[in-house]
Amino acid sequence: MHDYDVAVIGSGAGGLAAAVALAQSGLRTLVLEQHDVPGGWCHSFALDGHRFSPGVHYLGELGPGGRLRSIYEGLGVSRDLVFCELNPDGFDHVRIGAPGAEVRFDIPKGREELTRRLCDRFPAENAGIRAYMATVAHLAEDLSGVLDVTSLRDVLMLPLHSRALARWGLRSSAAMLDAHVHAPLLRAILLAQSGDHGLPPSRAPAPVHASIMAHYFEGAWYPRGGGFALPRAFVRALERSGGEIRLATRVDRILMQKGHVIGLCLGDGTEVRTRFVVSNADPGQTFGRLLRADDVPTQVRAKLARTRWSVSALSLYVATDMDLGAAGMDSGNVWSYAHPDLEAIYGENLGADVDDVPGLFVAASTLKDPSMSPKGHTLEAFTFVGHDAFSEWATSRFGERPLAYAQKKAELTERMLRAVDRVVPGIYGKATLHELATPLTNVHYLRATEGSLYGTEKTRWQVGPWSWPVKSALPGLYLCGASTVSHGVMGATVSGLLAAGAILGVSVPELLRQNGPQLVTVPSEHPELWPAELRPTPPQPRKRPVPGAWAL
Repeated sequence: MHDYDVAVIGSGAGGLAAAVALAQSGLRTLVLEQHDVPGGWCHSFALDGHRFSPGVHYLGELGPGGRLRSIYEGLGVSRDLVFCELNPDGFDHVRIGAPGAEVRFDIPKGREELTRRLCDRFPAENAGIRAYMATVAHLAEDLSGVLDVTSLRDVLMLPLHSRALARWGLRSSAAMLDAHVHAPLLRAILLAQSGDHGLPPSRAPAPVHASIMAHYFEGAWYPRGGGFALPRAFVRALERSGGEIRLATRVDRILMQKGHVIGLCLGDGTEVRTRFVVSNADPGQTFGRLLRADDVPTQVRAKLARTRWSVSALSLYVATDMDLGAAGMDSGNVWSYAHPDLEAIYGENLGADVDDVPGLFVAASTLKDPSMSPKGHTLEAFTFVGHDAFSEWATSRFGERPLAYAQKKAELTERMLRAVDRVVPGIYGKATLHELATPLTNVHYLRATEGSLYGTEKTRWQVGPWSWPVKSALPGLYLCGASTVSHGVMGATVSGLLAAGAILGVSVPELLRQNGPQLVTVPSEHPELWPAELRPTPPQPRKRPVPGAWAL
């Protein structure tokens, strides 16, 4: 007798997408989340009344006809979501060089507008720019066919139906640039969003970088209320369909019998019997911790031994009562680079050295969503770093880490604050609260192997047909999340739908039958145009708080 038809380990974007689709198809579905809030990388947390979202900073394809919009409406979660559209004149601001002498370029909504701006800025490269942008669009269009695949054979056949994939599928982002453009500054602008995969251009597959660029061709949006709005909407849809979620519930073991998955053993010793298990935990956790070594097939153990994990980050969360608009910020993100050689910047940051901050991503959530600003403004800043920089403290317990770790964090916090001050002048002395998270934070809260931001490293032999399959080698066990189809909110969501489709034997479009209401979007830069019921309340005066004691 099964307690449930499906148990989902983890409530990230992939796990919740799978759970909602399965529950809506009539399967008795249970989601188990070890954290006390749902969402995985999509969760939010509060510090002194401020809300921060560590993994959700902007989403694409939410305009009319957009793929992510179609998914949200098709699953019916659109009834509980509102998105704020970031500045269409520049949802990403690229800054290259030293403050005072930096070159600036704003990435706007619209592929044609972006192409025009690039051609105006670099007239000698017009032909190459147009060819490059067309290639990016072709690659992204070809890759969108993943929504219709139902088997590994379908995945392997994709390049045969696509000249762009056939030509560039196994080549690097650097190689694709080399074939089209040459000016170092132009190349740096086209590579500015590399932080969305975390690899230097020589190691980033051309389709990975192209798909990220194309994801934002029609603009960028932020969920009203912060990242947590996403899991909240999915949990509501899950519960409307009879599904269940349990928070603060650790899974200790995936149970096997005669080579088949039969359920889960929880942290308190309770056993849950189920026909299928969908693991939103990464493969390192799924096969390295949740299964006994004897239950993992030899070929899976070999694949796990070869797997390399993506870059991690230092994450700085800041609250301030200063006027961020006067300091030059708006709803767009800032990609700040010390120089145009992004090969060197991302190559350096993939190692253990954290003595410098040559690359920085800064975003102001309260300018993306003005309804979040009654208590002042919040900033989130990230720079990439390898897990090895913190390996000497990796075995220490959360909350009991040695003094040397605290000292290192204090030093890095100072360095990060000064780096952010170069982007937002004056923030160094105006921060009313600041907290720093390290790769060890990601391990603790998200069970991310080596603190990885994007699951597996998105290098050539770890993406596409060589990524971790949604249908595992163990009967009854399915995978979803950033280490499978793709990463980011979009990639993880699609992976969850593919897992649900594999269990049910249907394609992704067949899962999107809820006919949810049209997704509501509002302009970040013009809250006065929002519907009255959504309009932000005026900021409230506040006292300078005591620095938070929340230890990351």
